[in-house]
Amino acid sequence: MLNLYNTMSRKIEPFKPRRAKTVKMFTCGPSIYRRPHVGNYRSFLWEDVLLRYLEFQGYQVERVINFTDVEDKAIAEAEKESGTVKEITDSIARQFFKDAELLKIKLPDFIPRSSTSVDQAVHIIKILLAKGYAYRHGNDVFYDPLKFEDFGKLFRLDMTRWPKQKKRFRRDTYSGRRWNLGDFILWHGYKDGDSLYWDTEIGKGRPAWNVQDPAMITKHLGYQIDIACGGVDNLYRHHDYNIAVIEGVSGQEFARYWIHGEHLLVDGKKMSKSRGNIIYPDDLLKDGYRPSQVRFYLIYGHHREELNLTHEHLKETSQKLNSFREMLDEVTTQPNSSVSHSKIAEKLLKELQQGFENGMNDDLNIRLAFDNLFQSLTELVAVKRKGRLTDEDSKRIGQTVARIDRVLQVVVTQNA
Repeated sequence: MLNLYNTMSRKIEPFKPRRAKTVKMFTCGPSIYRRPHVGNYRSFLWEDVLLRYLEFQGYQVERVINFTDVEDKAIAEAEKESGTVKEITDSIARQFFKDAELLKIKLPDFIPRSSTSVDQAVHIIKILLAKGYAYRHGNDVFYDPLKFEDFGKLFRLDMTRWPKQKKRFRRDTYSGRRWNLGDFILWHGYKDGDSLYWDTEIGKGRPAWNVQDPAMITKHLGYQIDIACGGVDNLYRHHDYNIAVIEGVSGQEFARYWIHGEHLLVDGKKMSKSRGNIIYPDDLLKDGYRPSQVRFYLIYGHHREELNLTHEHLKETSQKLNSFREMLDEVTTQPNSSVSHSKIAEKLLKELQQGFENGMNDDLNIRLAFDNLFQSLTELVAVKRKGRLTDEDSKRIGQTVARIDRVLQVVVTQNA
């Protein structure tokens, strides 16, 4: 059985979806005012492996990944570049699709955007106003967290720190890992000169970032899902805001499992423009690495552990993948001796898949899963060299690895 660390409970729990063989899953997509870097793709990749492994286990996965395209930062970027928000975000979206194809990230047929979900955002805000969770302040609408029972329950926010005096936070996002102790904005009311707004039932304006994910999620998945994923930064404000908004409307538990991934560092430091150390996938390709090697590097580890990108480490993991492919080629394509069926080959073949599943079921431990594969294949090579593999054994080894690689997407690839 798949066991996952649930941030909500702070425990590793057996995975049990609400419906027997169907999983509803939301993964935070990119804010497309700027190009995603390899740290962003690390998150998208472990989420991709989770999706593929659920399908490997026989689940039908209804998944939403979203584009955030009307937040403050997108508007500011458009003004800076003397373009429109749509021009800026469409360009970044095209780059994302290109990178996702390169890295074998499986995407849904349709990706909702904040700009395509304004109707649902307005619907949600109307309900929150009626229930008293939200209120108007001028043309803006704010959410009062003190009205929502157990606010901050995902982060386990200490509500004794909440200020006595009312404070309102008007910006879509705030930098850093900190909490804004006060009311958060849901709707930016129209102001003279605003370049981006909608004329709606609650007035002119645009949805704030804090209601955009809830709008896209509930419009396409409903108010109850099984898994919500994202980076660890989302534990500060964002995901608890999502809970307060969605559960404030429905009165029901939103997500059963919350899964968060840690940062990718570069030479021990967080990527930032100020440090000049932001790396994109094609930067690594220019250094001579293949797409499958980049994908393998970014998934080979554990999503709850920081990953430190260095060229030395990238070379090591690339060589490990190359060695695995060479061993697979030896046991599946080179001629076998004329031997009868051997029990040792049968045993190792079973261990090949079982070792993979054991690692994956241990909180999506991709490193352990691959290392188990590597060990089993090493032993199969030794059996092969002793002349104890049949043609049927080799065929089954190849089929088993091919099935496993539908999850990993690093071994049997066209862009090897």
